[in-house]
Amino acid sequence: MTGPNSLPSDRHERLLSMRAERRFIADADVEAAIGEVDHSQLIPLLEEFVHLPRGRHRTLHLRSLLVGLHLCTQDTVGKIVLERVTDILYFRISPHLRARLDIPEYEDHDRGFEAAYAVVRRLFHAMKDAMNPSPLPPNGHLARGKANSLTAAADVDDLAEREQRLALFTEFVLDASVRPLHSLLTELAEVSLGVDATPVRTFSRGRRTNGPELATDPDAGWYVREGDHSDPDALVSDSMRPPPPPAAPKGRVKTALGRKRTSLKKKYLFGYDAHLIVTRDAEHDAVLLDDGTPNPEVLPVVVLGMALDKPGQRPAYNGLKILGRLRERGYRPGYLAGDRAYNNSEPDEWQLPVRAMGHKPVYDYRADQLGKQASSDGAILVEGRWYCPSMPEPLITATIDLHAERIDQETWIRLISARRGYRVMPKENADADGHQRMMCPAEAGKAQCPIKPHTLGRGIHLPLVDPEPSPAGPLKVCRQRTITVSPEAGAKHWQSLDYGSLEWQKIYFRLRNSVESYNGYAKNPLAESVEAAGSRRIRGIAAQTILLAFQLAHANRRKIQKWLETLALGGDRPRRRTHHRQKRKATGTWTPTGHLLRAG
Repeated sequence: MTGPNSLPSDRHERLLSMRAERRFIADADVEAAIGEVDHSQLIPLLEEFVHLPRGRHRTLHLRSLLVGLHLCTQDTVGKIVLERVTDILYFRISPHLRARLDIPEYEDHDRGFEAAYAVVRRLFHAMKDAMNPSPLPPNGHLARGKANSLTAAADVDDLAEREQRLALFTEFVLDASVRPLHSLLTELAEVSLGVDATPVRTFSRGRRTNGPELATDPDAGWYVREGDHSDPDALVSDSMRPPPPPAAPKGRVKTALGRKRTSLKKKYLFGYDAHLIVTRDAEHDAVLLDDGTPNPEVLPVVVLGMALDKPGQRPAYNGLKILGRLRERGYRPGYLAGDRAYNNSEPDEWQLPVRAMGHKPVYDYRADQLGKQASSDGAILVEGRWYCPSMPEPLITATIDLHAERIDQETWIRLISARRGYRVMPKENADADGHQRMMCPAEAGKAQCPIKPHTLGRGIHLPLVDPEPSPAGPLKVCRQRTITVSPEAGAKHWQSLDYGSLEWQKIYFRLRNSVESYNGYAKNPLAESVEAAGSRRIRGIAAQTILLAFQLAHANRRKIQKWLETLALGGDRPRRRTHHRQKRKATGTWTPTGHLLRAG
């Protein structure tokens, strides 16, 4: 009987020659990774709360693990596999850099690798567990009753502390990735942001929503294509992590148990919503210069913050959590645009806090939210802006009439433009509490009104207001020079730009298109592939958040590097060609029912 050791020596030699040699990582790349980690503030953050149990001596330091995670994303185009991290740290770094990182030597064979892999895995999970905001253990089909018991018995304050640690961790990882742009971002008078939630899969098979057992990733949920993307089969009390999600959206057809029956065919994926906030220059389009190269004055779109949650759950809570961290990092607030999931939140949960932070929200609306939305001292809120109460009805209902096909697109554009003459104008900036003095358009010199004779005779270029007589007399906004509008008045729908106007189209679509474009960029299967379940193979919301943060950090670095490589600087040609961009629709041709087709 023969075995492998009885093979002829020449065959052994041929097999050895076929086995790939170790491909060492360049010292310069390792030095760059060490610099990134050392400047990220992650080490002092993690050392406060990451400890191995039972006094076990740590043979691998957190600094070395973070360097390995960073190098792994560079080696795999944005993915992290702990086996690859082990291979990099113990066998693909030069000996003098391993000594510098205090990484012990292991024999380069199967037993040595398994021993090193156990060290890496143990330290990663210790780091992950210290930031895990969930009371539910992953990797097993936990009974629903047991899960409810664990959730009820959990220490809410401890979970909140872990959630804060995880938020800080993701902030530092992403902040380190955009460090090359820090000086350029701080030069901006305002940093405009786009916020959106995009679905990402988890490495777990979804289970029946109300079945007896949870999936092996108990914090994930089903993403549904329709509505707000939350799973209508899930009870409100199904959330296993505090704070609880808001009540189920109104207007749904429910069963006797308070949930809607939904076909599994409509459930798109099992995973998380990744709430991302990106920044871009909202004042300029990313158009190419005459020589076909990007404009160096327009910075690339990068992610500044992220958070994971069950699909459709707590968009306002997650968005504010990220915005709060960005404010502490010193970014000057500018325009803020998000999809309807955010501005359909309760005002106390999103709209009012956003304005209190100094952001200028820009919204779109559902069809049932168009036209007149609120009033204050007689002034009316129409699609997010305050107007004269005597603004003609065709101007108030313009967007409603467009959807009902009572007017055409050209007429809608003219009516939206005509609203400007009836807009209530600010007399001064809002105070610290958000209250603002406002003037009627006649007092502001934008219109003429017979209630205020001193505003008449200014010329036919100004609209003449036709107030409707009332036994109670003129409204407060009509009889006074100014009124005070509180931030709570019309808070749910108020926005900083005239809906549908040319400026609104530029700002809103630049920000919304940027965040959608970044989603596609990071989901590229040839790069980070963040939507794919196999790109993050450790279950649980903490592990998924850590791995996704490194993936998005790699996407940021890749985007910044690509931008720099395509710039023509100092009269030199760029190092890489710029991809041809798709021809965009002309600004000002958008209507809620599609772009206006212009002749020629």
